[in-house]
Amino acid sequence: MILLGIDVGSSSVKVSLLDAGSGRNLASAQYPKQEMKIISHKAGWAEQHPEDWWQNIIYALREISHNEQVDLKIVEAIGITYQMHGLVCVDKDMKVLRPSIIWCDSRAVEAGDKAFKDLGSQVCLSALLNSPGNFTASKLKWVKENEPDIYKQIYKIMLPGDYIAMRLTGKINTTTTGLSEGIFWDFPKNELAGFLLDYYGISPDLIPEIVPTFGIQCELMKNVADELGLKSGIPVTYRAGDQPNNAFSLNVLNPGEIAATAGTSGVVYGVTEKYSYDPESRVNIFAHVNHTASDPRLGVLLCVNGTGILNSWVQKNIGNTKLSYSEMNEHASQVPIGSDGLTIIPFGNGSERVIGNRNPGCQVNNLNFNIHNFTHVIRAAQEGIAFSFKYGVDIMSKYTGLVVSQIRAGHANMFLSPIFRETLASITGVPINLYNTDGSEGAARGAGIGSGIYKSFPEAFSNLEKLSTVEPTLNKKDKYIEAYQNWYNSLNKMLN
Repeated sequence: MILLGIDVGSSSVKVSLLDAGSGRNLASAQYPKQEMKIISHKAGWAEQHPEDWWQNIIYALREISHNEQVDLKIVEAIGITYQMHGLVCVDKDMKVLRPSIIWCDSRAVEAGDKAFKDLGSQVCLSALLNSPGNFTASKLKWVKENEPDIYKQIYKIMLPGDYIAMRLTGKINTTTTGLSEGIFWDFPKNELAGFLLDYYGISPDLIPEIVPTFGIQCELMKNVADELGLKSGIPVTYRAGDQPNNAFSLNVLNPGEIAATAGTSGVVYGVTEKYSYDPESRVNIFAHVNHTASDPRLGVLLCVNGTGILNSWVQKNIGNTKLSYSEMNEHASQVPIGSDGLTIIPFGNGSERVIGNRNPGCQVNNLNFNIHNFTHVIRAAQEGIAFSFKYGVDIMSKYTGLVVSQIRAGHANMFLSPIFRETLASITGVPINLYNTDGSEGAARGAGIGSGIYKSFPEAFSNLEKLSTVEPTLNKKDKYIEAYQNWYNSLNKMLN
């Protein structure tokens, strides 16, 4: 049986066909080949046209259809994953009323901060597990206040994945996990956060019908099936935001398990069963894909904006700019742990939530012209990225009770670097398991569970390929601790 996974990111859309029996990726395609356009009319704004997401799905599926080894007509179920926290507004005719305000748009910060203050931190954190912050609910409040004519036309609001499901099936619905990502969910009451909607003056009628994360959510319309080369009536049986889905794709479902990514930005996403929160909202808590009120599974999300983008910047601007990433790693391996005292704080890609939404910029500390050269900069950058993960994981553990037992990651981006992997494993003290999978494959596996093709989570992941395990280097533990402490001291100086 063949499963289709659709991954709607802000950079591109990727689709994959997964053979349910073998777990083998039969075909994948990604569009556009260059990054999707992000519209920014003002500083801090970020918008995309939902139609662009849809057209890129069409292009990607057409590319797959040219592969003679696969047949789109035998796809049995569809799973969707998508960029979190976006806002899509449609009218009664299901027409988009304005471009989507996407995850990295910061225009709603003021609205969220005011709600947090007026409603009270204890009320918000105990019910929402987060500050209303810059999430989807606050973005909708911004539209209400600043674009009243558009707001009056809204029939339903959706997250990006809900929009794609609507385009596929003509049905508008959402999930509990999605609503929690948008800060619309009251966890103690296990219902819509009426107190926040009332405060914002938002009618609950704007919120779509809720369907399960796994299960038959809606079915593919015939005209759309014909356009995409699929068969009519295929069910959409799974939907989740990108970070919960990334964790799911790595079989991170139980308390203490952690998924990590380190592309342009970095994410650590851990699972806990405890309803707890960081009082400063530096890490965020959402319903995980397997969360239920009776058996809680909460995803604790740490985001560090400046990770792989720092490594890329070093490649382009420091020393010999013709070095490949593998050559950079080779040079850095010749520098001792701790980079001879050189530290780099990687916070140079916008406001960092993990340090209280401050934007101090990247900082290089303790540079000595008589000791350091470009190879030290390469290592210090990679160590700084790993240390920023460690800093965030400590916050997660302290305030949410998350006890880290292992880290799982795809074999990509910064996890291709032996120095980054060893540093992160050694400073956290837990092994890193690397897998050959991605978000679109995870969405396909989710579709397999939601459709009943897989009868359990263990069955769905029985053929997930683990490539390698990176163990902490115990004989170097003291050196890594010393290097982290030096970095931590530099961070404190910067923040105080």
